[in-house]
Amino acid sequence: MPPHSSSAARVPGDGDGPGEPPPVRQALSDSVYESIKAMVMDHEIAPGARVGIDALSRTLGVSPTPVREALARLESDGLVVKRALSGYRATELLTRQGLAELFEMRLLLEPRAAALAAAHATEEQLDGLERIVEEMQDQPSPNRRYASYRDFAALDQRFHEAIGQAAHRPLLADAVRRLHAHLHIFRLGDVVGAGGPTVAEHERIVRAVLRRNPERAAEAMTEHLTRSMERQLPDGGEEHGGEEHDGEEHDGEDGGEDGRGEDEGRGGVAGPATP
Repeated sequence: MPPHSSSAARVPGDGDGPGEPPPVRQALSDSVYESIKAMVMDHEIAPGARVGIDALSRTLGVSPTPVREALARLESDGLVVKRALSGYRATELLTRQGLAELFEMRLLLEPRAAALAAAHATEEQLDGLERIVEEMQDQPSPNRRYASYRDFAALDQRFHEAIGQAAHRPLLADAVRRLHAHLHIFRLGDVVGAGGPTVAEHERIVRAVLRRNPERAAEAMTEHLTRSMERQLPDGGEEHGGEEHDGEEHDGEDGGEDGRGEDEGRGGVAGPATP
C-alpha cells in the first residue's frame, strides 16, 4: 500500500495551514464584513442602532456565523460595540468635540512620526509611500456613498499607517493605527471634494520624507492634519452626531433586553479607537 499523503487527503477549499480558514470561507467572511461595513458607513444601519445577527443573516442570505465574524471585526474597527444584554449596536458618530479631540491626538502623534520617517525610512518604505500616493491620484472623485470612496479611504489609511511604520517606533505606529481615524472621519460623510487637497498634501509630506528633512516632514504633516480638521470643522458648522435610534430594521433575536445606559454610544468611537 502506498504511503498516506496528507496533501492528497486535503479537502478542496481547506486552508493552507493550521488555523487558517478555507479560501472560500474567508472570501465569504470578507464579503459579509464589507457588506455590513458599507451599511454602517452609509448609515443604512443608523448610528446607535441595534444590530441583530439574525436580521442581517436574512438580509444577506448567509448563516449567522460569517455575520458574527464580521461584527467582531467591525468591533475592533470601532464601528460597532457589543453590550451585555443588548447585543451589538452601531457606534454613534463622532461629535464635534470628539472629532476635535481625535485631531488633537493625531497632531500629537503624526508629525513626530513623519519626522522620524524622514530620518529612518528604508528605501523600500519610501518606494511604498510613493506608490500609495500614485494610487490615490488614480482614484475617482468620491461621493457620499461608501462604495465610491472605499478604496480611497483605504489608501488614505494605508498612507498614514505607512508613515508610522517608517518611523521605526512600534508603539508610535500602533498608536496611529489604533485610532482608526479615517473610518470615523469618512463615516461623517464630508468627503465630497476632499480627494484633491488630500493627495496634494500627501505629496508634500512624501517629498519632505524623500529629502530626509525631518523638520519639513513634521511641518507638512501638521499642515495636512490642520487643513483636514478645518475641512471637517468649518467655523459655525453644526455638531456631528445625533440622538440614538432604536434600530428596529436591523434588530434580530440576538438584541435581547435593551439594558442601555445613558453613556452608551456617545462619542461614536468604541474601545481602543477612542481618541
